[in-house]
Amino acid sequence: MLDFINYPVSAILWFWHEVFGKVLDSGGGYAWALSVVFLVFTLRALLFKPFVHQVRSMRKMQEFAPKIRELQQQHGDDKQRLAEEMQKLQREHGVNPLGGCLPMLVQVPVFFGLFHVLNGFKPDAPSNFVFDRAEVLSFVRADLFGAQLSNAISQPAQVLDSFGTDRTSMLLVGVPLMIAAAVATHFTSRHSIARQPGAASANSQTAMMNRLMLWGFPAFAVVGGPFLPLAILIYWLANNAWTLGQQYVVFRRIDREQQATEVTDESGPAVEIEDEPDEVPGVIEDRSRDEDQPGTAR
Repeated sequence: MLDFINYPVSAILWFWHEVFGKVLDSGGGYAWALSVVFLVFTLRALLFKPFVHQVRSMRKMQEFAPKIRELQQQHGDDKQRLAEEMQKLQREHGVNPLGGCLPMLVQVPVFFGLFHVLNGFKPDAPSNFVFDRAEVLSFVRADLFGAQLSNAISQPAQVLDSFGTDRTSMLLVGVPLMIAAAVATHFTSRHSIARQPGAASANSQTAMMNRLMLWGFPAFAVVGGPFLPLAILIYWLANNAWTLGQQYVVFRRIDREQQATEVTDESGPAVEIEDEPDEVPGVIEDRSRDEDQPGTAR
């Protein structure tokens, strides 16, 4: 169903594995782990502009949120009139209500595809999109500090042993990845929530969603982590680390633009100084002849 996304995603992963395979052992865990990380970075870089557009749209929506509440109070009983006034307000401010949603909707199938590709490396799989059988086996056998990237902590000991690893090795690598992913998810949510206006955060539904983002999503990384392959945990950590850094850069950039706009608005238009009508601009008039002339009082 999502093959039109899965194939490009797997091709990007294949490309990075080819790159790191030239420098590192192509069958080793380091090359595959870095390939997963840079696959995430590549996809997030491609979606950088939609993210900036999303932040700008949300910022504009926040600016005229008080006017929206006024319209809701004035036309709360007349849904058609309220919709017309809302559309008029959005046109005046140059805001498309779908502008903040479209980038997010674009990202969802992309990351479903990424998850599907990473989860498609199975020992009995003849291929995995652009990867042939030999490359699938290379990924399945790749380990990171003794822990297999394709295995999960919760798998039975016999299964782990058949892949050449054990529970202790999986725990030593998997638990730090889960904790790091949970911490990155928490701070990503905290950074985003800090941008909300006070009125929005005071809303009961918004407050409940904020608590879920702050604590529920990070908790899932810890609770659900043992059931996920290590490659998925690496993806999760890399994705949230990128998001955290991207938020820092974009939010600072937009704040600077906002401050520059406010300074320009406060300074007002420049005042032009007009030349006196009896003087020619750029010419120094010689008034020495006006001095000591006969009949002229000093």
